[in-house]
Amino acid sequence: METDLERASNGYLMSLVVLMAGLPLPVINFLATLFFFIANRKSNYFVRWHCMQALLAQISLFVMNSSGLTWTLSIVFGNNHVSNLYIAYIITIIGFNVVEFFAFMYAAIVVRQGRHVQWFFYGTFTNVLCRP
Repeated sequence: METDLERASNGYLMSLVVLMAGLPLPVINFLATLFFFIANRKSNYFVRWHCMQALLAQISLFVMNSSGLTWTLSIVFGNNHVSNLYIAYIITIIGFNVVEFFAFMYAAIVVRQGRHVQWFFYGTFTNVLCRP
């Protein structure tokens, strides 16, 4: 059971560790979490469930971060200009990333202790996609 708790916790830690290396490229965090989920898809329900929840959270962040990166590149290399909408979107993305960082840290610690963490929104989808 101890190794299962570690693997479930590592599902959250995977994206945090990769975040340090791949900060400007949003796809790196998503791919690391996806590969970790694939590697643990045949594990017990607790491990699979938490890897799936981490993956679902990474998918939404991947979409938001990719949109922000694309918009930023169109400003830097294209004819677009910085607007209030762009600034608001970037502030929103930064906020979501900060919340995600602390939520993943909290989940990794709590799951490592053997307690179940179900996030609002992602937990519901995880329950639908991941069956015992």
